[in-house]
Amino acid sequence: MVADVTYLEQSLQNSQQQLSQLESSFARQRQAFKANPMPSAEQRIQWLKALAQLLSDSREPLVQAISQDFSNRSADETLLAELMPSLHGIHYATKRIKKWMKPSRRSVGMQFMPAAAKVIYQPLGVVGVIVPWNYPLFLAIGPLVGALSAGNRVMIKMSESTPASSLLIKDLLAKVFPEDLVSVVLGEAEVGMAFSKLPFDHLLFTGATSIGKHVMRAAAENLTPVTLELGGKSPAIVSADVPLTDAAERIAFGKTMNAGQTCVAPDYVLVPKDRVDGFVEAYRNAVQGFYPTLADNPDYTAIINERQQQRLNGYLQDAESKGATVIPLYPAAQGRRMPYAVLLNVTDEMKVMQDEIFGPLLPIIPYDTLENAFAFINERDRPLALYYFGYDKSEQQRVLVETHSGGVCINDTLLHVAQDDMPFGGIGPSGMGHYHGHEGFLTFSKAKGVFIKQRFNAAKMIYPPYGKAIQKLVYKFFVR
Repeated sequence: MVADVTYLEQSLQNSQQQLSQLESSFARQRQAFKANPMPSAEQRIQWLKALAQLLSDSREPLVQAISQDFSNRSADETLLAELMPSLHGIHYATKRIKKWMKPSRRSVGMQFMPAAAKVIYQPLGVVGVIVPWNYPLFLAIGPLVGALSAGNRVMIKMSESTPASSLLIKDLLAKVFPEDLVSVVLGEAEVGMAFSKLPFDHLLFTGATSIGKHVMRAAAENLTPVTLELGGKSPAIVSADVPLTDAAERIAFGKTMNAGQTCVAPDYVLVPKDRVDGFVEAYRNAVQGFYPTLADNPDYTAIINERQQQRLNGYLQDAESKGATVIPLYPAAQGRRMPYAVLLNVTDEMKVMQDEIFGPLLPIIPYDTLENAFAFINERDRPLALYYFGYDKSEQQRVLVETHSGGVCINDTLLHVAQDDMPFGGIGPSGMGHYHGHEGFLTFSKAKGVFIKQRFNAAKMIYPPYGKAIQKLVYKFFVR
């Protein structure tokens, strides 16, 4: 009993210390921003080059730390889905920062001449970034690149579910950035909630929709603008004539990456009724081709922790109890290496069709016509991603026009997220706002409109008192 009390006291003391450090770090960053409110392009490029070199030099420790957090994370998945896109994003921004920072010339109406107009892009100030556990490196570095490109100071709250990689990322970033420029915050849920209550100039959150609501509510107290990258149930549509091996292999790639623990993973697949059996077999072959065995397979990523595995097992049990047919693709689980499974005969009453799955379970929904597939998707919350498999270009266009989602891949999965020259973001319950590339720079900048006049003032003609002949002439030409 005494030990329990001592533990609680230490835990409370640690939390209070973390909260105090949080406020102190924010104050230092705000003060540093006031001292340098418009960092030069050269300074920003230097920051990003230092970050790129740091990541390149830290490849092996990052792979090992992330694998430690998952109990096993495929080294290649970390390289492909975390390190490589982080470095590409840095290189992309580095080459374009000067162009992005240039004022944008705008036109002035004839009635307001002589004058000029432009938009200048100023840093917002101090940006907060809340990172989830599924891609701890990429989802910390991506927003960081956008915020630094725009000239901001950045505070990053890492997930408590990835202690090894969170601590490593904190230590690594501290090697190249002073705390008043980039700081990394660790801690449990109460620290995360306190973080979201800080009066940031912008806050980016990536994570579950349910948590996103709390983050947005906390930010609203300070009128802090937010970018929410959430998730939801991203569908894949298999057309009536696409080769099933093509569709199944590409869907399997999207679903098996990180064991399905990806916000844009295919959550369920809509398949023509007469092609369901063929698709199941093609999907089985594709997955088993990727992973011939589960045991001791270094390519096979584990579920992040016991709580998430219990959640997924609960989905399976709930679905089976309500009449779903579960087709496991492997004999049994190997620790937290959960076997992939296909679910048939699912209904909306099942949890697997209500919540984002975020794991290796794939429900298959039969449909009669493409219109039925669109209706099924459009009756539900707008997803973060949508995937269509079919080579008919007129049907591809229909998918783009007749559905709404954060992003789309035609005949592929996931890879739209890796395109630096495209915005990434959700819609409705799957999120709000965009980042990546130029959109990231814009998200973390204030686009300030500037109207410029010099000595001659033509607008004086419309000053009061009203009723002058010149004013009537202005109305005749410009009020129509």
